[in-house]
Amino acid sequence: MKKRTIAIVAGGDSSEIVVSLRSAQGIYSFIDKERYNLYIVEMEGKRWEVILPNGEKTPIDRNDFSFMENGEKKNFDFAYITIHGTPGENGLLQGYFDLIGIPYSSCNVLVSAITFNKFTCNQYLKGFGIRVSESMILRKGFEILDEEVINKVGLPCFIKPNAGGSSFGVTKVKTKEDIQPAIEKAFGESDEVMIEAFMQGTEITCGCYKTKDKEVVFPITEVVTSNEFFDYDAKYNGQVDEITPARIPEETAERVRLLTSAIYDILGCDGIIRIDYIITEGEKVNLLEINTTPGMTATSFIPQQVRAAGLDIKDVMTDIIENKFN
Repeated sequence: MKKRTIAIVAGGDSSEIVVSLRSAQGIYSFIDKERYNLYIVEMEGKRWEVILPNGEKTPIDRNDFSFMENGEKKNFDFAYITIHGTPGENGLLQGYFDLIGIPYSSCNVLVSAITFNKFTCNQYLKGFGIRVSESMILRKGFEILDEEVINKVGLPCFIKPNAGGSSFGVTKVKTKEDIQPAIEKAFGESDEVMIEAFMQGTEITCGCYKTKDKEVVFPITEVVTSNEFFDYDAKYNGQVDEITPARIPEETAERVRLLTSAIYDILGCDGIIRIDYIITEGEKVNLLEINTTPGMTATSFIPQQVRAAGLDIKDVMTDIIENKFN
C-alpha cells in the first residue's frame, strides 16, 4: 500500500510559535513512520517551508501546498495542524486547506473560529446550560473604567487576550491600579481583551477525540501550581504538578467526561480537543476554555492522558489521520 504523505504544520504568527515548533517535534515522534511519510512544515508570515530529511528547507507552493524534493514535485495527502494561535487555530488555515482539498486534523473553519474566540465560545455554550464565569469583552480603540470592571466581574479577575493561548498576555488582577496596565498588556497579544471573574477551585483538563466508529474521552488531569495561575512558566517550565487521573470524586469525574463529550458534539468538533475546567465549591464544573490544537510535546497534557488511558499514542495519531479517509 502506498504510504500517505503527511505535513505536520507548525509555526504561526503569534507568541506561541516556539510552543508550536516543540509540538511538531512531539507529533513527528508519535506518528507511525512505517505507515506514513512525514515532513514538518514551518509557517511564519509568508515563509512556508518544508524541512527535508537532510535538514534543508525548501519553499511550499501555496497554490497547491506542494514542494520539490530531488527535482520531483511532492504533494501532501493530509495536514496535521499544530499551530497554536493564528492562522492554525482560528480557522484561517482550515479555510485554505478546504479550498485546495487537503484533509486536516483539526476542527473546521467555523468551529475553529468560535473556540479561538474565548468570549464568543463561552457565551455560546452558556446558552446550552454550561457554567462559565462572568466576563466582558473589550475591543481595541475602546476604553473601560476601572469601576465598570469591578462592578461587573469584581476583584481579583483575569485580564487576557480574547484570542490566544499559552497564557501570553494574561494577568491576574488584584487591585484597581493594575486593571489598565493588564488591559494594555493583553492588547499586545490580541485586538480583543477578555475580562473574566476569578473562580476559586480545582483546575482540571480533559482531552477527547471521536472518529466515525469510536469515542475516546481521556483520563482527567488535575493542574496544581504554586504560581498565581497556570501561566507560561507553569505550563512549559515545570512550575506545576500535573496529576493524572485527577484527585476528584468519581461522580464529578464522570460528569466532566460526559460534559467534554457533549461539548465536542454541540460544537461539531474534529480531531483531538482539550477542554479546561475549574471545579468550584459544591463540585460545580465550570468551563474555562477549549483548545482545538492542544499542545503535543512529550510532556503535554494529551500525551500524558493517552498514557494514563493505557493507549498507544501512535494508534491515536493513526485514528486521527485515517478517519479522514474512511
